[in-house]
Amino acid sequence: MQPNYDYTILLAHGSRDPRWAKPFENLYDHVATLQRNVGLAYMELARPTVDEAVESAIAQGAKHIAVLPLFFAAGKHLREDLPKALDDLRQRLNIATLDLLQPIGEHPAFVKTVGEIVTQTIGMSCDQAGLEQR
Repeated sequence: MQPNYDYTILLAHGSRDPRWAKPFENLYDHVATLQRNVGLAYMELARPTVDEAVESAIAQGAKHIAVLPLFFAAGKHLREDLPKALDDLRQRLNIATLDLLQPIGEHPAFVKTVGEIVTQTIGMSCDQAGLEQR
């Protein structure tokens, strides 16, 4: 049974290029209008870091935190690096719940939605190029 989280951290990979972060900031802004107690963090190369986001959530009174990776799939970061980092944070900060959720790419609605976007984009590209669709 899934705990009742009182805070969710949206997690992106990170980049040194601030333009790269813009879509994630836009997504965060949208989610924040619908869902209270949500934050945004990056695995590396950008801020806030996961540690900073967790500490901020705790400072706001969170006791049950979920980390939702905005990744297509679980690679080494999500399988190895992040679980260890979250274990370290749990111990250091003595937090009740700090769970790593499945990446959004594993959600059935994600596959369906991205598939629709790809299909529409390919269709628009064909139309714009004057090519027939299959």
